[in-house]
Amino acid sequence: MKRDSMKEAAKEIQNQFSAEIQQVKTSSDLEAIKIKFLGKKGLLQSLMGKLRDVAPEDKPQAGKWINELKVAIEQALLSKECELIEAAEKEQIKSEKIDVSLPARRRTPASKHPVYAKLDEIVDIFVSMGFSVFTSPEIETDYYNFEALNFPADHPARDMQDTFYIEPNVLLRTHTSPAQIRVLQTMKPPIRIVCPGRCYRNETVSSRSHVFFHQVEGFYVAESVSFQDFFATISEFLKKLFQKEVKVRVRPSYFPFVEPGVEVDCTCFLCEGKGCSVCKRSGWLEVMGAGMIHPHVLANCGHDPEVYSGFAFGMGIERLTMVQEGVSDIRTFFENDMRFLRQFPS
Repeated sequence: MKRDSMKEAAKEIQNQFSAEIQQVKTSSDLEAIKIKFLGKKGLLQSLMGKLRDVAPEDKPQAGKWINELKVAIEQALLSKECELIEAAEKEQIKSEKIDVSLPARRRTPASKHPVYAKLDEIVDIFVSMGFSVFTSPEIETDYYNFEALNFPADHPARDMQDTFYIEPNVLLRTHTSPAQIRVLQTMKPPIRIVCPGRCYRNETVSSRSHVFFHQVEGFYVAESVSFQDFFATISEFLKKLFQKEVKVRVRPSYFPFVEPGVEVDCTCFLCEGKGCSVCKRSGWLEVMGAGMIHPHVLANCGHDPEVYSGFAFGMGIERLTMVQEGVSDIRTFFENDMRFLRQFPS
């Protein structure tokens, strides 16, 4: 094949490409012409195959023409692609006109989660009554969570709390009571403390229980603290919480770290003791577990139980919120459903 014939073939392909590139309207058209001219079986590849028929002394010049043609085609394709993208963006902008006369979307003000709102309310009440706030770690040792609270290693009460263990003696706290030990070991009576926080238990998730929940622990230790001091403190707290006078009663119960231990009930704030669905027709609501701090706990913290005494109490925030707000399923607190959370504006 003569050199002039190769030049004419390249010129013919260039003219053909120039004509067809003008007809391209879409990205599909662009892809088709790209394959036609630059594909493995395209016109340019076919032209390169004819190089073997060119005289050896003419091959460098013929190869140069083919490379120049290839570069010109690639640049033209790129330019056309940019042109198509720009046209598409303009069309998109035209179709996305904003009607500034439309009313704006209503923004919902941020608010506290109902559980934390209730927790803060409870803590604020105790602070107004002279209690200080103390926080303790959520990851605890067996000593603080059990042993120092009068739970010996073989104590059956440990079976009452299904525990998440991280290591043999390291766990996620099952209650906020370890705060008692940490405070009593570092402070001297009189001590009046509340400790809010999250707790964890390896329980089956249901409408009434969850693997994590919130508690507020409180205790008072000084000389000659009596059960009457406890009863008066809790009665005043419940009066402030429900913003009305409520009757309070205690029932015997068992907790290893208090003696005696009690469950505290108050008259139902909805039916005022007459009986309703919230209080299960009993007229009473269970609000907390409590009791006088066990002498062994005081001794474990270096305080003489013959000199000092005290009371402790703990309440579940989710359960109290469920009762007050009429929520039937504890799981709804943790599902982040905005339809539910918007019912509790701050």
